[in-house]
Amino acid sequence: MEEAKKTMLSGIKPSGDLTLGSYLGAIKNWAARAEEYDCYYFMADLHAITVRQNPVDLRRRTLEQLAQYIACGLDPEKNTLFIQSHVHQHAELGWVLNCYAMFGELSRMTQFKDKSAKNADNINGGLFTYPCLMAADILLYQPDYVPVGDDQRQHVELCHAIARRFNGVYGDVFKLPEPYIPKVGARIMSLSDPTSKMSKSEEENGGTVLLMDPPETIARLFKRAVTDSETFVHYDPARKPGVSNLMTIYSAVTGKSYDEIEAEFAGQGYGVFKPAVGEAVIETLRPIREEASRLMKDKAYLEGVYRAGAEKASHIAEKTLRKVYKKVGFVAR
Repeated sequence: MEEAKKTMLSGIKPSGDLTLGSYLGAIKNWAARAEEYDCYYFMADLHAITVRQNPVDLRRRTLEQLAQYIACGLDPEKNTLFIQSHVHQHAELGWVLNCYAMFGELSRMTQFKDKSAKNADNINGGLFTYPCLMAADILLYQPDYVPVGDDQRQHVELCHAIARRFNGVYGDVFKLPEPYIPKVGARIMSLSDPTSKMSKSEEENGGTVLLMDPPETIARLFKRAVTDSETFVHYDPARKPGVSNLMTIYSAVTGKSYDEIEAEFAGQGYGVFKPAVGEAVIETLRPIREEASRLMKDKAYLEGVYRAGAEKASHIAEKTLRKVYKKVGFVAR
């Protein structure tokens, strides 16, 4: 008898365009797992609205993100791709889990503190209870693994705490998933500030490469990338964070080891190294950009993908939600 595949899921907010960091740190690794795992990947539009969004832009970016997921190798025949708000069970379980998360736990979340500092005029309840919705996203599908960035580890730990608390009262309702943090390319840093992660918010500072950036933009960003006053290519994140970050990127797109990269650019300096990294990234992203642009013109196809994805996700999620509703004492629908 064939052993059932283990389940894995993850989502990214469509609050900005996908970055090279998102691709190398997450999506590229997701695509390789479809044979081994039953995978669910979603556009986390419910999470996006903790910060005010332009509705037209949010709709457009949600569809663009789906097109980019597919262009990055997430085959809809092998992965369940859906829009978070299309699966109502996420919001419903999120509310129940709010009632099993403690105020103190939520107030200790680093991300809440960071985002409150950046959005002082909009410290809303959704920002505070964000981890409960994230816990619902995870627990609905009873996954074995959750691929997360290192910065999300705290949220997965809180998800465990909530699930254990609920299970302690009602029995084994939720499976406790393990965080899955890939070894390579997990943390791509900003080109303008190699001490901070490459993110959508770094775009204005010239620190972020977007998946859909044209080749001339990518080349310019890498030529301007922050390095150091030395001239030799050597991997040392503490002393040479900028060069080490460029080596991480080059390694992720070419498959070369750090030793091979050092040998390749021995005696050549940053004037040769930085454009070479840019060129390697351009060639990696070219087919993704072209395919995503083609898919965006086929709205009927994208609609078919997200409808089918939501239908399958909703079917699985409903099993968990029904069990939870029964345990807490709600009258069956």
